Amino acid sequence: MTMSTPTAALAGRTVSRVGYGAAQLERLSDRRDDAVALLRRAVELGVDHVDTAEFYGFGFANAVIREALRPEDGVLVATKVGAEPDPGGRVPLRIAQRPEQLRAGVEDNLRSLGVDRLAVVNLRRLDTGPGMRPEGDQVVDLDDQLAVLTALRDEGKIGAIGLSSVTPDVLRRALPAGIACVQNAYSLVSRDGEDMLRLCLDEGIAWVPFFPLGGAFPGLPKVTEEPAVHAVAASMGVTASQVGLAWLLHHAPNVLLIPGTADPAHLEANMAVGEITFDTAALAALDAVESRSSEVLLG
Repeated sequence: MTMSTPTAALAGRTVSRVGYGAAQLERLSDRRDDAVALLRRAVELGVDHVDTAEFYGFGFANAVIREALRPEDGVLVATKVGAEPDPGGRVPLRIAQRPEQLRAGVEDNLRSLGVDRLAVVNLRRLDTGPGMRPEGDQVVDLDDQLAVLTALRDEGKIGAIGLSSVTPDVLRRALPAGIACVQNAYSLVSRDGEDMLRLCLDEGIAWVPFFPLGGAFPGLPKVTEEPAVHAVAASMGVTASQVGLAWLLHHAPNVLLIPGTADPAHLEANMAVGEITFDTAALAALDAVESRSSEVLLG
């Protein structure tokens, strides 16, 4: 059974506005069969775009995607470059922004996903939002990065280019290269990317919020801690998380969600948000929730 969800454009495709983010698959790293079954269930529920990265679970997520997805499923797989695994580090990632690292990241994703072409590759620039910031030789000019990504696109290894953790100025500079989507931290309680969302809408670019419920790092506000969210959820018989996700879909037509989970019941709840509608009073109450910054840095 597939769930009825609205659609939007991504990289020349029409996709369901509720997809799946593969970052949490690593929670099933000792239960690979369960991970494969979860992804198969996602496809059954109507997921037709999946977000991943080679560094999710140190390659585990990509391996599961390769095993679980079939060509006839027609699932668009978007991946990202700009960081690489660092298993021994305090944060298990290190920044990898140099052009040769971006090319190596694309090759790694091609190999682990078992494909000849990546439908979408997002460049995680780390200019804004929570997380790390580039330093030293990892501070790389955008033009140099776009040059290698467009070369890879010309070679047929990339279908479309996206950006992640970028500012409006960076997006404007990148527009001539052709940008399919932008992934920035954004949620009901952290709407500092509003100008960027509107720029994407004007340019026909998909807006793919990560941390769509906030709270992924200590210090970030959480959607599920907002009294107004709980009040709306109680009145509608849904969860606070579902309200937070559904608000994003209602906020702008170019929003694509990629919520992640390792739990089948949670997966079904996430997919159901496409069917949630708000009345005027509920939407006004949610829109009135205070927005706080998502600029939390890790070092």
